[in-house]
Amino acid sequence: MRLSDSIRTALSAITANKLRSSLTTLGVVIGVASVIAMIGIAEGTKKQALDQLQALGSNLIVVFPNWGRSSQRTGGDEAETLKPEDVELIRRAVPTAAHVSGEVRTRVSVKYGSTNERSQVTGGLPEIQQIRNIQLKEGRFFTEEENQNAAKVCVLGYDIYERLFGDGPAVGSIIRINNQDFEVIGVAAFKGGQGFMNPDDMIYVPINTANSRIRRRDTLSGIAVQAENADVMDYTLAKVQETLRKVRRDASGEDLFRAFNQGELIQTAEEQSRVLSLLLGGVASVSLLVGGIGIMNIMLVSVTERTREIGLRKAIGARQDDVLSQFLLESIFLCLAGGVIGVILGIAGVHFVAGLMGVDPIVSLPGVVIAFAFAALVGTFFGFYPAYLASKLEPMEALRTE
Repeated sequence: MRLSDSIRTALSAITANKLRSSLTTLGVVIGVASVIAMIGIAEGTKKQALDQLQALGSNLIVVFPNWGRSSQRTGGDEAETLKPEDVELIRRAVPTAAHVSGEVRTRVSVKYGSTNERSQVTGGLPEIQQIRNIQLKEGRFFTEEENQNAAKVCVLGYDIYERLFGDGPAVGSIIRINNQDFEVIGVAAFKGGQGFMNPDDMIYVPINTANSRIRRRDTLSGIAVQAENADVMDYTLAKVQETLRKVRRDASGEDLFRAFNQGELIQTAEEQSRVLSLLLGGVASVSLLVGGIGIMNIMLVSVTERTREIGLRKAIGARQDDVLSQFLLESIFLCLAGGVIGVILGIAGVHFVAGLMGVDPIVSLPGVVIAFAFAALVGTFFGFYPAYLASKLEPMEALRTE
């Protein structure tokens, strides 16, 4: 029998029982759609995380308290291992540090008119504008004089500006932060981001203002250092660590801080994303394998029901290879049909879930190809055993079957 005849016969058998064929492909549809959707969502989340890290600034080195050590040292949850004087120490000791700023962060209530919101105040030196690459939509950034005087001025991130003012003017307005009046002197341009460290949801104030008027303490949440260029990043990081180790170590010699350069943060985010993609892809692949097992079971039932048909075909001259190819092609076609539908649903699912999560949907062409090829492989693998059993039936025994 020619291949074209086998294909035509297989398609006829599939269309003869449309309901069974549809239910048979359901597992493959779910599996393929899951693979594409989960990988697409993982890739979109990865892109968002990397974009946020890039938006935080260029040639960036960040220093955080070593939370575990600081809690043991102070007997509580409050980290007290970084102080404002550490900023000046780094500024003097690290020649390749173009800009250095301490940073403090705290959640606050914000009110303008009848609108009440929650946001995050980030306090820093005026240099934080260069370090964090804060572009202004309107107004200006605060000055060193305003920092020295602990002036109650602020620059709004784009999201919190929109929630408070809509698209109206904000510069010169008075808002209340934790029941204190602050003058809005600037609005940051839109950066794009999500989550706790979303720069668009931040309110920037002078660091002395944050410590004396909002937080009521003089410790730092972190230190941000901008290296002169990308070539001196490793050297700058090493010098920052060397400098702080002279003053920020506990009695056992362990660092009371943790320092990272931007490249390390990006690499960590990429590694976490790869693990997430593999995990989600693995879970989705299991559902595709389950779909393959379902196809094998249905094909076994089909072989049993069509035993007399198989016997008749072999009695009039069909060879074992002809029967094998027909049933194998049926299985492959069912999986390919499920793959096509799964690809369509998977792409739609990526866009739907990504919209709910607020991330950019990413449909990976290699991911689509792999999922579709895997569906064909599942059809071949799980369809072979029923097809083999069908090809081995003896004509006389098959014809005697009721």
